[in-house]
Amino acid sequence: MNKVFVEKWKSQVKKGTLTFIVLNVLRNNEFYGYEFIEEVKKLTKIEIAEGTFYPLMNRLKKENLVDSKWVEQESGIPRKYYSLTDTGMKTLEQMQTYWEDLSSSIQKISK
Repeated sequence: MNKVFVEKWKSQVKKGTLTFIVLNVLRNNEFYGYEFIEEVKKLTKIEIAEGTFYPLMNRLKKENLVDSKWVEQESGIPRKYYSLTDTGMKTLEQMQTYWEDLSSSIQKISK
């Protein structure tokens, strides 16, 4: 088995689906950065580095898919919470349809 090839492939699959994962996680809740990273890890076992997360969130904000707001805390520094915009929800619905079609096609050939 070519472990290096498989690890590179896994990395590319993760990279290619990260936006889809982010939008799905934000579908029903808003999260601040660290909390979001932990939620993704809990739900998917995928670890997202902060150096990947914050640039991705900035890109999604520029695309109007995600919004953010600062929330003051009783103690400590304010936290930036991220949520899905209406455009983000509509985009996610389109992505979901494509994902389901792709997943079905892959399942047909991988058995």
